Amino acid sequence: MSTNPAPEFCAALLQTLRDASFVKLTLSGYFGKEEALQKILARPILIKQQPMVSFTYRYKTRDVVKNDDFDESAKRVGTLLRECSAGTLLSTGFDLQYDGKKLKKSAPTQTAPVSLEHDKPKQRVVASNAPYLHALGLTDGNGKVHASAQDKFRQIDKYIEILGGLVAKLPKNKNLRVADMGAGKGYLTFALYDHLSKAALSPHVTGVEFRADLVALCNRIAKDVSFANLAFVQGAIDGFDASSTDILIALHACDTATDDAIAKGIAAKAALIVVAPCCHKQIRREMDAATPAPSLEFLLRHGTFMERQAEMVTDGIRALLLELHGYRTQVFEFVSDAHTPKNVMITALRGQAPSAARRAQLEQEIARAKEQFGITKHYLEGLL
Repeated sequence: MSTNPAPEFCAALLQTLRDASFVKLTLSGYFGKEEALQKILARPILIKQQPMVSFTYRYKTRDVVKNDDFDESAKRVGTLLRECSAGTLLSTGFDLQYDGKKLKKSAPTQTAPVSLEHDKPKQRVVASNAPYLHALGLTDGNGKVHASAQDKFRQIDKYIEILGGLVAKLPKNKNLRVADMGAGKGYLTFALYDHLSKAALSPHVTGVEFRADLVALCNRIAKDVSFANLAFVQGAIDGFDASSTDILIALHACDTATDDAIAKGIAAKAALIVVAPCCHKQIRREMDAATPAPSLEFLLRHGTFMERQAEMVTDGIRALLLELHGYRTQVFEFVSDAHTPKNVMITALRGQAPSAARRAQLEQEIARAKEQFGITKHYLEGLL
């Protein structure tokens, strides 16, 4: 037994890689500086006929993948073991467990060789042969997604995966009332209605869209595919009556239209509010007009950094205001920015109103953020 088992663990990994017996690796109990990193997973892959190792860094709301050759993989694991309290190496010859102090070798859990395919077929939540996808122009008559629609389909699938998990946390309601603000061509609206119907939740879904031609198109398709309780109405978000809404959604509503939607959801006491903001002009204008704090001047003098900062400040204050009104919020990237640049999502589940102490703390956080960035008022504050 070695006093420092990490080098022995790495040597065992390198051995299994070279003799093609490596199955997978898990490093857990991370205590380093990477915020929200939960664990690191590794598996063998084949890239351009070259055997390599794919590392997945699993964070709370996202995954980051890095690929290395065999020698670099062993070095990477050696570095990571300094910040992880546990590790498990599986091979077809043996299993090896690491607890920071010692190694424990045991009989193999898996004796069959693993596939080195890099791109495993992903199990989709949304069926590509759904009739509404063909009617909306995303698939051909055989249910195959058009090459030009692959990114849109992935976005729809990920959206339904997230929404399905959130809806499962809500109190059981057989007649869910859903409002999709700024529904556009209705891709996501149709997919959500289909998903909720298959979950036997008897949904009543309304898509709100300003463009009359899209409203007419979507209503015709809803009728053609027999989605009886899906309807689209023409109008703006701020003019829609959202009272009695259980789930309020606004994806890619521009600038303060996202705030209009959030305010509607809060006023309706919606059980779930989901927004994917687009544009952040109101706060950007305020920040442009203000003199930044000296500690931020080096950053905000660059236009691209100012743009990103304005987005984060806008959505950060939105999340605080939602929490102030009794919602549990999360802000995360819901799809890769390779598929869409509009990839930040805010989800809010209605809970209990914050205590007086927590409310005072939230109000102070909002006030400090506004003071730091020279913001007079966030548009959502005025609506609330």
